Amino acid sequence: MNKIEILDRSARRVRIEPGARWMDVAAALAPYGWALTSGDHGGVGVGGLATSGGIGLFARAYGLTIDHLRAVEIVLADRSVVRASEQENQDLFWAVRGAGANFGMVTSFEFQVDQVGNVGWAQLILDASDIAGFLQKWGAILEDSPRDLTSFLIINPPRQSQPAIAHVMALVNSDDPQTIANRLQPIAEIAPLYYLNTVITPYVNILANAHEGEHNGQDEPVSRSGSVEHITVEFAAAAARLIESGVTYFFQIRSMGGAITDVPVEATAFGSRSANFEVTAAGTNQERLNAVWDDMHQHFSGLYLNFDTDLRPERLQEAFPPKTLERLRELKSRYDPDNVFRDNFNIVPQVKKSGHHE
Repeated sequence: MNKIEILDRSARRVRIEPGARWMDVAAALAPYGWALTSGDHGGVGVGGLATSGGIGLFARAYGLTIDHLRAVEIVLADRSVVRASEQENQDLFWAVRGAGANFGMVTSFEFQVDQVGNVGWAQLILDASDIAGFLQKWGAILEDSPRDLTSFLIINPPRQSQPAIAHVMALVNSDDPQTIANRLQPIAEIAPLYYLNTVITPYVNILANAHEGEHNGQDEPVSRSGSVEHITVEFAAAAARLIESGVTYFFQIRSMGGAITDVPVEATAFGSRSANFEVTAAGTNQERLNAVWDDMHQHFSGLYLNFDTDLRPERLQEAFPPKTLERLRELKSRYDPDNVFRDNFNIVPQVKKSGHHE
């Protein structure tokens, strides 16, 4: 189920099946001068990302992947196949955009994609000896930058007396060399620069970073996620302690804000609209990672469920604002009263006081 088809060229409307991978989507859209924001790896499948959010390299310029969704075809728990959009089954369409895994199996997505030219793409490696200071400076630059800049940051822990290293990816939604240089220069000046590679390229080339064959990954890492309004002094210090603890081997921050905030929080089930950053840490032991991550709880305003493997029920309360979660539970009782779709972060159907489902 990996077809990608153009439905309406004038409206830039496309239909994508859930088994397609994002590098294939980018390749299919490129001849038309189009793109659809997804993530940073072309091997990721469409289905899971497009029902939860999609914090990609065009996030600040064009918003989330779900913000481009116009309709879905979905198989419900009672085996019926329905279409959901702003015109039909509106409640279901609202829920699918942020909590789709709890409501059914989407068999096709209809998106309105963006007209996109060549972009500036940069990869930088910098000294991050002062981890907290680096995080603060990078965060301030992103918040002050125009929306055409989206950046992802990975910090590797210090090893064998070597300094911590920051890997920065940055996409500038422009093909103008001076604009690209203006956006990247502040990042390059945060700390001593070890490596810089900048190209002006089609978006499809950026996502061509996965193997064509089947996935062969064997390990199952554990991870935690948190949404952050601002990279404060206090959060940066806590993040530095986490990175230096040895509990995580992968620490990433994705810039948000910009166009993501244009959509009212109540318009979709996605719960972290106001955050400027999404933070992810991966490790090998859930309990050890939880112990350190839970100590940072006061800094977070939400979380992105796709990047979290801690299934304790509190995660739902962090991922969704109270009104959103209440509405999701009511809809769950309507569309999936027997809780068939429960494998991931399970939204339990709302139950009447008598004990029966509504």
